[in-house]
Order: sequence, then C-alpha cells, then structure tokens
Amino acid sequence: MPHVRFLVAAAASLLLPSLAIAQPAPGPRPAPRPVAAPGQQPPAAAPRTPRAASCHNGLSFDRFLADLKQQAAAEGVSQRALAEAAPYLVYDQGIVNRDRGQRVFGQVFNEFSRNRASDGAAKNAQARIRMHAAAFNRAEKEYGVPPAVIAAFWGLESSFGAELGNLSTLRSLVSLAYDCRRSEMFQKETIAALKIVDRGDLAASEMIGAWAGELGQTQFLPTHYFTYAVDYDGDGHRNLLRSAPDVIGSTANYIATGLKWRRGEPWLQEVRAPQNFPWEQADLTTKLPRAKFAQLGVTYPDGRPLPNDDLPASLLIPMGRTGPAFLAYANFAAYTEWNNSLIYSTTAAYLASRIAGAPPMRQPAVPVAQLPLNELKEMQQLLVRAGFNVGKVDGIMGQLSRTAVKAMQIKYGLPADSWPTAELLARMRGPSAQAQPAGLAMPAAR
Repeated sequence: MPHVRFLVAAAASLLLPSLAIAQPAPGPRPAPRPVAAPGQQPPAAAPRTPRAASCHNGLSFDRFLADLKQQAAAEGVSQRALAEAAPYLVYDQGIVNRDRGQRVFGQVFNEFSRNRASDGAAKNAQARIRMHAAAFNRAEKEYGVPPAVIAAFWGLESSFGAELGNLSTLRSLVSLAYDCRRSEMFQKETIAALKIVDRGDLAASEMIGAWAGELGQTQFLPTHYFTYAVDYDGDGHRNLLRSAPDVIGSTANYIATGLKWRRGEPWLQEVRAPQNFPWEQADLTTKLPRAKFAQLGVTYPDGRPLPNDDLPASLLIPMGRTGPAFLAYANFAAYTEWNNSLIYSTTAAYLASRIAGAPPMRQPAVPVAQLPLNELKEMQQLLVRAGFNVGKVDGIMGQLSRTAVKAMQIKYGLPADSWPTAELLARMRGPSAQAQPAGLAMPAAR
C-alpha cells in the first residue's frame, strides 16, 4: 500500500520511484503500550504531554483533538464511535520520533529481490492461492486482477498476516496528525479510521497495526481501507486483519479501482537488451511498441524474439545496463502507485511474475558496481553545482538525480542508463563539469 514505512515521501505518489527504501531507524525504540483486546480495559493515556504544535496556531493537543472530533462528526462519524475511540486518541511522542527518525539505507534491486522474491516466497504464495482458490478466482473474475498480483502484495506487506504490527492505530494516527510534518494527511487518515469503527468493520480496540497507521494484511491506510475494503466472506464486516477472503477481495478492488489495473494485460517481463541499445531510451517515461524494442535488438532472456505488435512498454533497468532488464507495461504503474520506491515496486512486480510461473531472472555476469554513499552524495553535490535540481543531497538517487545523471552521461558521451558510476563521477570532478548541458530543464520538485 502507499505504505508510509517504505516511502521517502509518503505524499509523493506522482513521483517516479527512488533507488532506496525508507525504513524506521534501527536502535532502541520506546516500548509500545499494550492495546486492549475486545472486552478489556483500554490502555492508559500516554504520560508525555506534547508542546503546542506551531502548525495548529499553538493549539494544545486537547484543543486540536476537540476540533478533529468536531470535523469527524461533521463528516458523519457518530458520537458512539467517537466515544468508543476516545481512550485511544492520545498523543504518543514515540510515534512522532519514529516518523522523524526514518532513514534510508541503500540496497540494490537484485539484493532486495533475492530476499523478498525468492523461490520460497513464490512457492509460499502459490500455496496461499491454492488454499484460498475460491476467493482468488472470484476476485479475478470480478476485478480482473490475477491471483499472483494479489498474492505478491500480500506476502510482501505482511507475510500473509504474520507481521501486522502491534501498535494502536488510532494512537499512531492522531499523534502524526498533531505533528506538523504531514498533519493534513494524517488528520484525514484519523477520520477515515473513525469511519471504519463507525461502520462496524473493526472495534477501536482491534485497530492494531504498524507505527504509521497502516491496517490489515496488505497494509491499507485507513482512507483506502474505508473506500476499497469489501466483505468477501459474507459476515457483514470488512475485516482485513483476520479474514483472508476480505483481504483478497479488498486488495483486488483497490488494485483494479484505485490503481486502474488493465484486465488481461501484462505488468512486467524480463528481457535482454544488446549492449548497443540506445540507453537514453531506457526509462519509465519512454514508451515504445514491442515491435520497436524488437527492432532495437531486445529479446526474451533465452533469445526468443519479442512479439511484433504495438503493445506499448518501457525498458526498465533498475541497476543500469549491466543489471537485469524488464519490459514494464501500463500495469506497472499500479506498482509505482502502490509504493513509489523503485526497488519495492519492481520486486513486487517481479515476484508476481514468478508466482505466475515465470523463471528466475538472470543474474548479472559480474556484480554491478554501486558507489558508496559518500560518493553518491558527492555526485549529487556536483550535479547541483552544474545547475540541476536533485532535491535533497542525501545519497539517495531518486528520479531527479537519475534524470540528472542521464543528462550528464549524455554530455560526456557515456551510455545514458541513469546508473551512477565511478567513471561518471571522475568526469564530473574535472574542471569542465560545472556547466549544465544546454537545453535541459530540470523538474522543480523531487
């Protein structure tokens, strides 16, 4: 799901993905307070009182919460639901600290996919599809989303429900709503969570999940839960914590309706590109007919020719021209909308292809060289000096950095595959590296 724990910027759904994944910073964490099971006393309020947040005109948390409840009531949330949720609508500084403490670690695609899209992961997903065949078949018939696509997200997001988190969702959401970093987003998510309680899908005490407020076995944010969850087991509730049929149907609904899945079309296929491929055309923003890729020498990994048709695709090379190569079709956009990390979205799509029966991808003949973090930061600094906007200089090669790298590769006559290399860095360190290539206008935001 647009899954805050994996995003560098959770609101950046329109951006193309970055090369690394944001995770909570490791190290000691505040112990989560226990959350009551149904019928038990709710947890006591967090003892720490926050300072008045500047983005709320200095309102105390209690005043902010009163206004938020009033807004929820105006949007139809009943007083009964507000009263049920009240014990959990407390501020937790530890949640805010975790949000601010996210840091990004670098991991190249084949390393991440080796762990998360292994043969074992594919076989486990296939077993789940057999186990819940009726729900998967119904979802495919109704929504057009293949079982392999649903199962890949299900496995990646929560290991099929084994890793749901153990924190109070309402506590997390309202704490992040009061914090100024993404207040508007989390106010909407808090109200959506209250609507889920009001609708009777989950009790407030049942709403336990990840620290950033995601819920259920495919980690829906509450707005998506409220909008796309469906009752697939017929019990009158949409329970994405414990009902596998509800998880399957709801995930299919979100992919089809929310992410605009195109029924009957592919999403990702491994290919092999020749070394003389015009690498500047290897980009998710460049779409060509498969027949054109065939003319340029792109084949399936075993050398079979591509279909000679007009189906549009992009050549995706997440690790540059010496790494794996894929044709990404229109349905791949559903993956980058689900999560805008290139590593995550490509892994999810590749895992779905493996579940559907594709062979393992070819491994690079030699390991793909990756610059260390300090040199990636240096490259970004040099790009900024040359007039490019790369967003934050942090060593994370997001889409702006990749676009700038491609432009500099073209400038120096190097293969323009957007992959930062030692050769490019050496060229950029020279005295001629400071002038931006003419005619290149960089986007204004990361």
